[in-house]
Amino acid sequence: MYRVAKLEHKVASGVAWSFSEKLLTMIIQMVVSIVVARQLAPADFGVMAIMTFFTSVSLAIVDSGFSQTLIRKESPTDEEYRSVLRFNVVVSVVLYALLVILAKPLAQLYASPTIAHIAPVLFLVLPINSLCVVQTVMYTREFRFALLSKIVFVASLISGITAVVMALAGCGIWSLVAQRLLQMGIKAAAFWMLRRWTTSARPSFAALKAMAPFSFRLLATDLIASIYNNVAQLFIGKMHNTSTLGFYSQAQKLKDLPVTSSVQAVQGVTYPALSKIADDEEKFAEGYLRIMRLLGFALFPVMLGFVAIASDMFLLLLGERWMPTVPYFEILSLSGLAYPLAVVSYNVLKTKSDGRVILRLEIIKRVIMTAVLAYTIPRGVESVAWGMTAMAGIEFLLNAHSAMRYVHVSWRGLLGALLPALLLSVVMFAVLYLLRPYIAELHVALRLAVDVVVAVVLYVTLAAIFRLRAFKEGVALFKGLINR
Repeated sequence: MYRVAKLEHKVASGVAWSFSEKLLTMIIQMVVSIVVARQLAPADFGVMAIMTFFTSVSLAIVDSGFSQTLIRKESPTDEEYRSVLRFNVVVSVVLYALLVILAKPLAQLYASPTIAHIAPVLFLVLPINSLCVVQTVMYTREFRFALLSKIVFVASLISGITAVVMALAGCGIWSLVAQRLLQMGIKAAAFWMLRRWTTSARPSFAALKAMAPFSFRLLATDLIASIYNNVAQLFIGKMHNTSTLGFYSQAQKLKDLPVTSSVQAVQGVTYPALSKIADDEEKFAEGYLRIMRLLGFALFPVMLGFVAIASDMFLLLLGERWMPTVPYFEILSLSGLAYPLAVVSYNVLKTKSDGRVILRLEIIKRVIMTAVLAYTIPRGVESVAWGMTAMAGIEFLLNAHSAMRYVHVSWRGLLGALLPALLLSVVMFAVLYLLRPYIAELHVALRLAVDVVVAVVLYVTLAAIFRLRAFKEGVALFKGLINR
């Protein structure tokens, strides 16, 4: 009983630190994005979106699923840690060289010489990131989320300030390159300064081979996900232009700020925690439902609120030049209703399954997504956005259905946990929509302020009146974390 209570305390503290860091980092990234977007052209963001595809795929290969395997193992050895570190570094160097060689043909394909210029610098994130993987695993296993959060926040703050200064100084796309490189470099330097990890253990191919079956199944799923999550951007950039891609990628980026921050905060802490209670079926099911309930309660009103205030928000913060982004942002925000829930269910599969079901599930999803992309890409960017939103819903349904094989939760129980918050969020959205004609003559800043205040007050009041379980759990969790 003491072990479970101690674990719950670590999880609560971990979520508090992680969420605080993600919230502050999200605010920094939003401010940086707004300032930089006002200085740069949409085409610059389109070029960075193309580069992000190759970076994301390469980072998945560098990790190869070994970090998740180490977190899941009961007691990893120094030999296993050292072997994974050596693997990460060697693979990252090989990929870096390959991508630099491919940069010039890629620049010719997209008629953008900028790609060839920034590639040798930007792709340095691969070898730098390879130095962080093992330390991140160690800190995660030890539930040292306070330290992780501080490092990530400082890295985000310094790199963000640098990007803003460079953008204001007229450095253009190099401000975005510097931000990504500096953020990863500060993180790696901090890890090695704070934890000078030394061991007499030698890298072992046998250690990697023993971890390979589960790791490579995760690699296959992560690789497929990385490709499909970003492949639409490659087609948009080629079939349209980098400016149109810049509008789309900016919509996706701003939509992802609250979604990704919340998911990472919960996922990074709950995966190692769920791994430790995987054998306790009752507590595992209870933990799964609670995470889903709290995520839905927090994110449903945010994403629907974004849809309601998108036009005023973009007009005030980014200006007229970025208004073509609004339709894409409104559509993609709807995907935020389902994607975080799909990720939590995927966590269950990583914790409870041997990896085979994850790979099979990923293949099924990507076959469906191939059909979605084949249908939507020729029909325009808005069609692609609707396709991505539909795919987020499909992914949630498939992941949740598969997770129910390993956790004692029914669809009735899951929907019962999610629907109350979703219904209140729809009511909130409807009120904002009906309010629009009455505040249309106000200044855009005042309209935005009225919408936000009405949305927050209405949602919290309705949650309290109807005594939503998620509301009571959220209040209790908040009070407990403040006390701790």
